[in-house]
Amino acid sequence: MVRPPRPEVRGLLIDRAAGMLARREPVTLRGVVAGTGVSTMAVYTYFDGMPGLLGAVRQEGFTRLAARLGTLSATDDPVGDAAAAGAAYAASAREIPELYSLMFDGSLPLPDSGAADATLGHLVGAVRRAVASGRFDDDVDVLGFAHELWMLGHGACMLLVTRVLSFEQVEPVVTSGLVHLYRAAGDDARSAARSVERGWARGLGTDL
Repeated sequence: MVRPPRPEVRGLLIDRAAGMLARREPVTLRGVVAGTGVSTMAVYTYFDGMPGLLGAVRQEGFTRLAARLGTLSATDDPVGDAAAAGAAYAASAREIPELYSLMFDGSLPLPDSGAADATLGHLVGAVRRAVASGRFDDDVDVLGFAHELWMLGHGACMLLVTRVLSFEQVEPVVTSGLVHLYRAAGDDARSAARSVERGWARGLGTDL
């Protein structure tokens, strides 16, 4: 009798491989399954081999980030929505540091790059709505500005996942940086600060 695939086994192997990659250990069939109670055949059953497993590891970070972003519906405060998206990235870096760092490792395969692009698209959409609403200037380059916001947040997230700084050290720097960038895009200082405070809390799941 053939046993049906078990999601928990798939997740276990992804987490094991992610930990090994993050620690810069050689990722081998035997190493991945060691101590798990499953055989090396599980890597072929669930991933069609090691390349599939490595791709699944990188993709998993984007999958979990997309799920978090998916809980953030658009509001009537697009500037706050942009901050909420940034907070979702930061929360992912804090909660799944190994997977977060591997999401942006270009040496690993990425099976579905469209799904990865969609995570940035969430931020792009918020910026576009902020321009349309008049909070940001009409001449703001939506995609370029979204990349600026992403680079600010991603740099901080990488300091977090590599344990150079703690979340408590990173958070105020990022939120302050967001206010400055929003002001540079044309937003009112007080409105920007209020939107960042509320949006950031929403993205972390600690709504004010």
